[in-house]
Amino acid sequence: MIRRFRRCGHAPGALALEDQAVVDEFRAMLAAVRSPEPWTPGSGRDIAVRIGPFIERAHPRPGDDHGTETIAVALVHPDAPNAAAHRQGHDLGYTGRGWLRCETTAILGAWQPAYAMLTHAAANLSLPDDVGMDRAHYGVHVEARRTDGSGYALLRLGPYTQTWLASRDADRLNTELAGRAALVIPGFTVTAQNAAFDVSDHDSYTDPHNADVTVLLAAALAGVSA
Repeated sequence: MIRRFRRCGHAPGALALEDQAVVDEFRAMLAAVRSPEPWTPGSGRDIAVRIGPFIERAHPRPGDDHGTETIAVALVHPDAPNAAAHRQGHDLGYTGRGWLRCETTAILGAWQPAYAMLTHAAANLSLPDDVGMDRAHYGVHVEARRTDGSGYALLRLGPYTQTWLASRDADRLNTELAGRAALVIPGFTVTAQNAAFDVSDHDSYTDPHNADVTVLLAAALAGVSA
């Protein structure tokens, strides 16, 4: 869009106040792009990520924002949490994508409001179906806990592509644990629950694909008691 700037009649060479605001906003954007505020892993702050020629705002998933190569993020409308922004974000495809794997090389820096004019939302364009990020999947954590809350992870399963798959396996494991209560670790309460897949700690997970999760549980319990 080409914007025509109006000069004030009583002040030759001066811009109208609303046009000056646009110029200031544009200058702030250029300064932000030229000198982005560094992103600090683990800070939990929203970040600016490159999606094609655009820059978008992304919210890191707590606990998954300390990676040096890949973190989990959710794309959000630049004006979130404004109610009108939520409605426009839904229409433009910002919501419903879930958590995504974001390579840290795509991060420009910490999010700054000056980047808002470089987003799809500012151009009233929908986000592309392929934003260049795979889904950050879900997991099941089987944890052994003492009454004081201390304990450890007995088994981690993942990644799952959908939450209902993780919930299904968590229910199966809890049923199995209830059935073998006498064989579960003495002094501990062992439960399974669906959780966010920890992208930064993917090596600690066992892939449940084409596996019987109850067999994996039995092996984990046997390993503890051996």
